[in-house]
Amino acid sequence: MSRRRTLLRYLLARLALAPVMLWLIASLVFLLLRVAPGDPIDALLGTRAPEAARAALRAQLGLDRSLLEQYGQFLLQLLKGDLGNSLTNQQPVTEVIRQSLPASLELGATALLIAAVVGLAVGFSGIARPEGKLDLAGRVYGIGTYALPPFWAAMVVQLVFAVGLGWLPVGGRFPPTLAPPEGSGFYLLDGLQQALAGGGWSTFGGALRHLVLPASTLGLLLSGIFANALRLNLRRSLGSDYVEAARSRGLGEARVVLRHALPNALLPVLTITGITVASLIGGALLIEVTYSWPGIAFRLQEAIGQRDYPLVQGIVVVVAALVVLVTVAVDLLVALLDPRVSYG
Repeated sequence: MSRRRTLLRYLLARLALAPVMLWLIASLVFLLLRVAPGDPIDALLGTRAPEAARAALRAQLGLDRSLLEQYGQFLLQLLKGDLGNSLTNQQPVTEVIRQSLPASLELGATALLIAAVVGLAVGFSGIARPEGKLDLAGRVYGIGTYALPPFWAAMVVQLVFAVGLGWLPVGGRFPPTLAPPEGSGFYLLDGLQQALAGGGWSTFGGALRHLVLPASTLGLLLSGIFANALRLNLRRSLGSDYVEAARSRGLGEARVVLRHALPNALLPVLTITGITVASLIGGALLIEVTYSWPGIAFRLQEAIGQRDYPLVQGIVVVVAALVVLVTVAVDLLVALLDPRVSYG
C-alpha cells in the first residue's frame, strides 16, 4: 500500500510540475522568437511592400503592441487552450497540428519499433563471446549509427535506394496519383482498414512504400542507443550474484540468460526508450525535411523560416507536452515492473 502511495505521490508531483515546465518552455520560445533577427511582416509581404500596408498588417496581427502585451495575450490564450492562428494563412494552429501530428507519430512509432528490434538484436548478438568479433562489431555499429548526421545518412539512403536502384520513392508521404485515405490521418492504419473492407491494397501499399525509407533511416540511426544499452546492462546482469546462483543450480546457459539476466537488463532499456522519444524530435526534423515528410517537424521548419510566431510556439508546446507525458509514463512503468525502483 505504501508503494502505491509513493507512486501516486510521484505521479501527482510530476503532473503538477508539467504546467510549470510547459510555461518555461513556452516563455523561452516566445522570447527567442522576438529577439531573433527577422520580421514576420517581411516574410508575409516582402521587404519592398509599402509602409502603410506593413503597418496595417502589423496592427491586424497584433505585432504593434508592446512585448509585454503580446506575452500576456499569449499566456491568456494558452490557458484557454487556444494556440492562436498561423500568421501565414490564418488557419488555427490546433488544426495545423491536428493535420500534421499523425504523420509524425506514424513515422516516429515505426522508427522506434525498427530501432528497438535492430538495436536489441545487435546488443544481444555479442553476449555469447564478449570481446569477440560480434561484440566488437556491435560496439562499432552502436557508436557509428549514433554518430552519423541524420541529413547525410538520409541523402545517402535516397541516392542508393531511390535514385540508384529505384526501389522506393525518394520522398513524400503518399503517391500523388492516388487519393489519400480518409479517417484518422494514420495512412497505414486507414489504408489497412480500407483494404480489409474490400477497397484494394493500393492505398496501404503506397503509404508503406513511402514510409519505408524515412522510418528505416531514423530507426537505424537510433538503434545504436538500444544496442549499447542492452549490451552494457546484459553484461552487468550476467556478472551479478543471482545469475551465478542460477548457474550453480545447474541451469543451462541459455535459460540463465533468457530467464534471469535478460529481463533485468531490459528494464534500463525501457528507461532509454523514454529518452529516445526526445531524440526522435531532433532526428525527425532533419529526416522529415530531407524526405519532404509532411509531419509536425517539417511544419516547424517551415514556420521558423516564415517567422510564424504562433505556429512555432504551438508546435513546441504540444511536442513538449508529449515528451513530458511519455517520460512520466515510462518512469511509472519501470517502477511497476521493478519493485527495487523507488521514487520516494
